[in-house]
Amino acid sequence: MHFFELKNLQHIIVYWFPGFISVFLIAAGLGYMHFRTRGSEEKRKRPHDTYPGGIEDAHEPMPLILILIIAGTVVWAFFYILAIGLSGGKI
Repeated sequence: MHFFELKNLQHIIVYWFPGFISVFLIAAGLGYMHFRTRGSEEKRKRPHDTYPGGIEDAHEPMPLILILIIAGTVVWAFFYILAIGLSGGKI
């Protein structure tokens, strides 16, 4: 139990603020899907594969924000394992 009640409110703000910022950044990143080039619109409309029953699969690029999230997770995991291993701790 904390001596001041405000300390609990500060902790809640510190815990929730990064989550809200992350959700906002992901939503904004998905709003701007990918870099547009000269042939990207034509490539997006052209069917990539055609399946039985007339179902067509188009070429949709992976959103840039998802690439950055995946790359950041891989880099963080690498450095986390490296730091824990060098300090002699158990993962």
